[in-house]
Amino acid sequence: MNVHKRFGAEGVQGLGGGMVSAASQQNLQKAEDLCRKGRPRDAVPFLMLALEDENNLDADIQMAFLSPNKPAVVEVLENAEVKGRRLLKRRLGPNTFSDDGPHVGNFGMIVETRPYMRVLQALVRMYFENGKYTKSTETMIEMMRLCPADNMNQRSWLGSMLLRVGRHADALYFAQVWIDADEGDGTPPLRGGTAFQAPHRELCSEAREKALSDPYFSPAVLLHTAALAAFHLWGACPQAAQYLRLAARANPHILVKILGRRSAPDEMNMLPRGINGPEEAQDYRWLTQDLWTEARVWGWITSDPVINRELLKICSRPDCTAQETRPTQFKQCAACHQVTYCAQTCQKSDWKRHRAECQEHQRIKKTIKNFDQGKPNTTNVPIISTDFPVGGPPVAFDGTKFL
Repeated sequence: MNVHKRFGAEGVQGLGGGMVSAASQQNLQKAEDLCRKGRPRDAVPFLMLALEDENNLDADIQMAFLSPNKPAVVEVLENAEVKGRRLLKRRLGPNTFSDDGPHVGNFGMIVETRPYMRVLQALVRMYFENGKYTKSTETMIEMMRLCPADNMNQRSWLGSMLLRVGRHADALYFAQVWIDADEGDGTPPLRGGTAFQAPHRELCSEAREKALSDPYFSPAVLLHTAALAAFHLWGACPQAAQYLRLAARANPHILVKILGRRSAPDEMNMLPRGINGPEEAQDYRWLTQDLWTEARVWGWITSDPVINRELLKICSRPDCTAQETRPTQFKQCAACHQVTYCAQTCQKSDWKRHRAECQEHQRIKKTIKNFDQGKPNTTNVPIISTDFPVGGPPVAFDGTKFL
C-alpha cells in the first residue's frame, strides 16, 4: 500500500529522500486518497499534475494501475523502470547498478532507491498477471540482488515463481537459505538467496523441527515451496515429507483449502493480515494452487496420512471432541477465522469464552487497516512502521478500475 511512504524515512525527508517536489507529492497523495475512496476518475487530474515532476515514479505506478488494460499497465511500468534507472544514475552515480559499486546490496539503506524498488515490485505482480512468469522471476531476482535483506518481502513470491518456471533446484535452494537464515547472526543470504547453488538433502533436527512448527515465527510459505521443490526433484522422499508436515503446521489454511478442493482465488487478499494467517494463505494459493493440484503432486499430498491427520480440525468448543473426517468439513468463525466448530450449537455455546479473543483479533486487524489507510491509530495496539510495503503491490485502491 502506498500509505507506507508516509511513514519512516520518506515520511520525514519526502519521496525518494526529497527527490520529488512538495507540490508533486501533495498531488499524488490527493490522488491516492481519492482512489482509496473508490473515486479513481477524480484522481486522474491530480496524477497528471504529479507526473509533471519526472522524479515522481510513484505517480507512474498509480497511473499504471488505473488502466483497465493489463498489457498497458506493464508498458507504463516498464517505461517507469527505465526512467527510474536513469534518475538513480544521475543522482547516485553511473555505477549505481554495478555489482562492484557501493550501492548494490545496500538499496535497503538508501532512501532515494525506494520509489524505483516500488516500480519493480509493481512489475512483479503485473508480469505474473499477464502470464510473463520468467520476467516476474527475473525482476524479483534483481530486487534481491539490489536489496539482499528483502525489505519488500519478495521471498514470499520468488520461491513460488521459481517453481512455476520449472527451476525446482533453485526454488529449493532459495527456500532453504531463508528457512535457515534465522539461525545465523541476522546477515541476509548472499544476493538475497539468489546466488544459486545445489540444495542440500539434510533433514531438520528435532529441535529445528519444533522451532519451524511455531506458526508465529515459521516461514510457512517457504516451507511449502521447499516441500514442493523437493518432491519435484526427488519424489516422495523424507525431506519432502518433513517440509510438507512443517508447512501444514505453520499455516494450515493453505493445504486445508487445497485438499478441501476449494476454488483457487482469482485475486490477492488486500485485507490486513497477521503472520501465517488466512490472508497470506489466499495470496499463496493465488500464486500456486494449480501447481499443487497437478495429478502427481495431488496423489502425493492426499496419500500422506500424517498430513491429513494434521489438517483435520477438532471442534474449538473445549467440551466437544468432534473431529473432521475431511478437510474444511467444519465451519470457521466468520469474524476472526481463528476457531472452528462442528455445529452452530457449539459455536453459540462457546461464544462467551471466544468473544474476548475474537474481538482482540479484530481490533489488531483494524489497527493494521488504519495504518494501511494512513489513519490515526485509535486502538492502542502498538504497530511498527517499515519503510517498504509488505506483500502486494503499491496500489492505493482495492480492485477499483478506471474505465
